[in-house]
Amino acid sequence: MSVPRWKPPVKASVREKFILKRCQKKRRLFAFLREHRHDLFNDDIQAELESMYRDTGAGKEPVAPALMAMALVLQGYLKVSDADAVEMTVVDLRWQMVLDCIGAEKPAFSQGALFEFRERLIASDMDRRLLEHTARIARATKGFDAKKLPKTLRVAVDSSALEGAGRVEDTINLIAHAARKVVDCAAQLLQIEADELCRRSGIPMLLETSIKKALDRDWSDPIQKAAAVEDLAKEVLSLERWLDKNLGDEVKRPPLADLIEVLDNLVTQDLEPDPDGERLQIGEGVAEDRQISVEDPAMRHGRKSKSKRIDGYKRHVARDMDGDAIVACMVTPANQAEHEALPPLKADIEAQDLRIVEAHFDRAYIPSPAVQEIEAAGGRIICKPWRSRNGELFAKDDFSLNLRDHMITCPAGTTVPITLGKTAKFPASTCDRCRLRDACTSAGKGTGRTVSIAADEPLQQRMRKLAKTKAGRKKFRERVVVEHSLAHIGYRQGPRARYFGTRKNTFDLRRAAIIQNLEITQRKAA
Repeated sequence: MSVPRWKPPVKASVREKFILKRCQKKRRLFAFLREHRHDLFNDDIQAELESMYRDTGAGKEPVAPALMAMALVLQGYLKVSDADAVEMTVVDLRWQMVLDCIGAEKPAFSQGALFEFRERLIASDMDRRLLEHTARIARATKGFDAKKLPKTLRVAVDSSALEGAGRVEDTINLIAHAARKVVDCAAQLLQIEADELCRRSGIPMLLETSIKKALDRDWSDPIQKAAAVEDLAKEVLSLERWLDKNLGDEVKRPPLADLIEVLDNLVTQDLEPDPDGERLQIGEGVAEDRQISVEDPAMRHGRKSKSKRIDGYKRHVARDMDGDAIVACMVTPANQAEHEALPPLKADIEAQDLRIVEAHFDRAYIPSPAVQEIEAAGGRIICKPWRSRNGELFAKDDFSLNLRDHMITCPAGTTVPITLGKTAKFPASTCDRCRLRDACTSAGKGTGRTVSIAADEPLQQRMRKLAKTKAGRKKFRERVVVEHSLAHIGYRQGPRARYFGTRKNTFDLRRAAIIQNLEITQRKAA
């Protein structure tokens, strides 16, 4: 079985010219894709797409991979489901024009073929390659003339919230939801009804439509709530013991083993023994890396600020500040710090043979080792400095830092050595008799003033000096372009994730970035 290559004609037919004219005012990307599809999916890109397949001899002949890739772009552009994307190839002339199937009476591909192609694309990381390809095109200064693109890059990176597609539940509902999935899977293996399995295994509370209804407690009463948790834990334990006894090795094999592991993890992360050690209760605080959804195990609680909580993910975008294109992007769980996303973003940029000469970051990215690597390679880091505050007392800015000699001098003239990443301590004996003590520290006698020295203090000092100049503040404002890109991405994707899991949502983010790059190219080519 050979993989067919997509070879649509370059010259527009009479029918296509009519459709192109209709696309000049609204949905102009359709016209652009039709006119430049041969450039977007040239022979090199098509060869890479075809490499996702292997020759397996007889079998159903696949649809040309480039055509399927174009269909995924159109799907993201109109934000339609897989089923609707298939239907569009029959009922929408714009889709038919772009996909070269005008007049078709049956779909250009099946829903299963679209799903399988997307899975292949993700598995081979070809969504990243398509993003790189469109970024290169969009960075070109004259349409598709990309021969003299610079190898250096001024980049801005930022993130935004992406709510997960899975349902977020409290502890009791979360554990009951996981138990129901275990019951459904086990019932299928035993070829009995799920309700019957609940009765046999000693977890009858799952027979009710709501676990809270089955437990039937006054949830405002801590004693009754604790009793409900204990009842739920006992029935979950009864279920697992019954499965061990009646299913044997099946409980150790997927998919049942995976579902039981999820259930056990939820019980462990959310429940703990009470002070007497006699029963289980909901644990104090929140477990580290707590799973918040059964349907999407990758979702996490996170924050973009003290007041804004995220239930799901964060999307990260790296934008070329001169060529407008999005050159790299990824999705991470919401509880993962921003700086952890920077190394893979930097790796994706370097894979395009680009060298970062200037990088604009939010402060949350600064702890990343990638920042130090960019500086070590001669790149310039631009980031608003942390503000130095200490109420009405002397702040860090009131001290004189000598980073060359690694010394710090207080407002009264006392100097002590410093170490990057450590706290500088002034002698208590000196501070006790200092005339400026009341303006410097609120600590009691016998305790000297301390000043925290950041590990990246040289960078912070440079940024503070920059912030004091008009030109420096103007430099900080250049980062706003990536915020605009994120706003466009947010509008295109919406506030809620389309898929479960970080990798599939990274695909969806890359697809949105591809479309954005194509629209940038369209405006340049106009």
